[in-house]
Amino acid sequence: MSISLVDRRELLRVGGLALGGLSLADLVKASPQPAQLGASFGRAKNVIFLYLCGGPPQHETFDPKPDAPVEIRGPFNPIQTNIPGIQFCELLPRTAAIADKLAVIRSMSTNDNIHSSSGHWVLTGYKYQGPNARTIQKSDWPFYGSIIKRYKPSEEMPGLSSVVIPDYVRQNENVTPAGQLGGLMGTQWAPEHFVGDPSRRDYKIEGFEPIGVTLDRMKDRRSLQSKLEDRLRAVEGSKLLDTVNSYQQQAFELLTSGKARNAFNIQEEPEHVRDRYGRNRWGQCVLLARRLIESGARLVHVNWPREPGDNASDNPLWDTHAQNADRLEDVLCPIFDVGYTALIEDLDQRGLLDETLVVAIGEFGRTPKINPKGGRDHWGPVFSATLAGAGISGGQIYGASDSHGAYPVSDKVDPGHLTSTIFHLAGLDYLGTFTDPAGRELAFSKQPALLSLLGDQPATTSRCECTGDVARVPDFDENMMIRQTSFQGRQVLRAYDVPSRPKGWRVINSDTFTAEIGESGTIGEMSVKQHLIFRYLKRDLSGSASLVGQEVRSPFPGTYRLYANVIAEAKTEEARQEFLDKYSVHLVFFQFMESAKQIDKRKVTAELEFVPEFVESKTAEPQSVEITKVFINPGAGSNFSFGLGLGVGVEIRQKDGVGDPLLKADVKLRVFNLNLDFLGKERDPDVTV
Repeated sequence: MSISLVDRRELLRVGGLALGGLSLADLVKASPQPAQLGASFGRAKNVIFLYLCGGPPQHETFDPKPDAPVEIRGPFNPIQTNIPGIQFCELLPRTAAIADKLAVIRSMSTNDNIHSSSGHWVLTGYKYQGPNARTIQKSDWPFYGSIIKRYKPSEEMPGLSSVVIPDYVRQNENVTPAGQLGGLMGTQWAPEHFVGDPSRRDYKIEGFEPIGVTLDRMKDRRSLQSKLEDRLRAVEGSKLLDTVNSYQQQAFELLTSGKARNAFNIQEEPEHVRDRYGRNRWGQCVLLARRLIESGARLVHVNWPREPGDNASDNPLWDTHAQNADRLEDVLCPIFDVGYTALIEDLDQRGLLDETLVVAIGEFGRTPKINPKGGRDHWGPVFSATLAGAGISGGQIYGASDSHGAYPVSDKVDPGHLTSTIFHLAGLDYLGTFTDPAGRELAFSKQPALLSLLGDQPATTSRCECTGDVARVPDFDENMMIRQTSFQGRQVLRAYDVPSRPKGWRVINSDTFTAEIGESGTIGEMSVKQHLIFRYLKRDLSGSASLVGQEVRSPFPGTYRLYANVIAEAKTEEARQEFLDKYSVHLVFFQFMESAKQIDKRKVTAELEFVPEFVESKTAEPQSVEITKVFINPGAGSNFSFGLGLGVGVEIRQKDGVGDPLLKADVKLRVFNLNLDFLGKERDPDVTV
């Protein structure tokens, strides 16, 4: 029987359980590696690569510049790590406490400010040959994990030799940049790709209950696969197919035995462990990475995940073109600091750190000078990376940037050096070659490994007290973001001239109305907790508005619904009518106009004027009011800007042309809640560029 008579698609479908893509030529070419390449060669049985998509700023992470001008150094202070003379940013207190386990490179460089092409270099070790790498091509250099998958597959879990979670890197409008697949090595060497959010209660991997296929059905497919392989064996007449079959058999048994499914069953982890990693998507992905390598996966690549709404905004991922300080303080550093240190400490306690290489890096850094929107832009000339475990000598700094964190001044490192180091520790001779489908011999890397980073002991035995304050960077809580809009709990009304750190409700009081927090109690027939009261003061003729507002922390483009429940009260009918004649009440969306985020310096972007319904004091039915505003990208692939930040609030405003603002009697406006719902723009998985 001719092989042409076999349906190739069906063969791939039933035989593609992980290593089913191995070709006979691949197996022939995969020759043993040299045995004597130093004690560190092959030290890393596992690799966890934490890819901080968007480009973390070097200044606010691992390379602070406290002596630089304020527009360079930013608003945060350095802290002493547990290694004398080594400082990190104060937003990384937990990481500073494990500096003895880390090798920090402060001189990474690509000189490329484009996400896609600079990222391609980081993910492959090779500079992209073209204007940008926004489109995946067969000619792309293979993902570093594809090379490991081909030449250093897992013996325990060959089907999961190279894994990417929780999704591929996506840029604006679903652009999937190059450098993430098998490239010119062949599509069969692409990493296994699992999409999902392990922080969700309903998290599961459909790949292990594939496309609705039961285990019985899988076994039926295995039977068909065997028949196809029998036909292939007759055609090829080669024993090499038996080798292919052994890998496929391992993969099949892996899936049908449930080992892989169990590895992904993150719900089995104790609650305190899940809490330690952070109850967010990235933190739980990092925990999942530990579970996978503990179960036998060879390499797990964790991309910093996008959240609904951040497909194109000022600050998706680590791409902080605006509100850099806010985004780092509120979201990015708390998530990273908690999840990263949990991983290192967990691996160490389990005896896995000595054989697991952990790499953390973005595609580039951020500009030395803070821009007018309080952000930092793309910067490829210099950035930082960290390595730990598997023969990395901790407690050291490699390379240095200049006084402004702008350019390397010693030991410049490009991504090829990093890739070679990973290959070396994984047991691959970085001086070796592979064969592409066209028969060309191509070098794994063109740069030497950073062998000076390696060692069995920390670079120094000196230790000192870490000065970081963990309370300064609490665990990330998504409920402290957009939905922190009730008047309950520990929220405090702050004077308008107090900056937004810490966050909370702030107020502008006029001379006729003031806003304050009302105590718990009974209003009419309604029992209420804390609420907001606008109270008429009847003091003098000045002042035109009273506003209570709060910043929306880390806003994303999407649809916002601002709504409130209110009750208006007046001592007399005359006062009620005077209020309606002289004042208007508004739900407002606004943008801050100054970096201090004073709510009196604002630009209203949307508002709803509503007429309060005055009720008798014994009536307990509040009035419901709401406004919906869509903030969307002006065009495909472009960024939506919130400028210096988005705020929400309630405002009592004096109407134009009113001479005497005073009322004949007391008027109160009680706001029982001010809530904000958000619906982000979801990524269409079927759309990519």
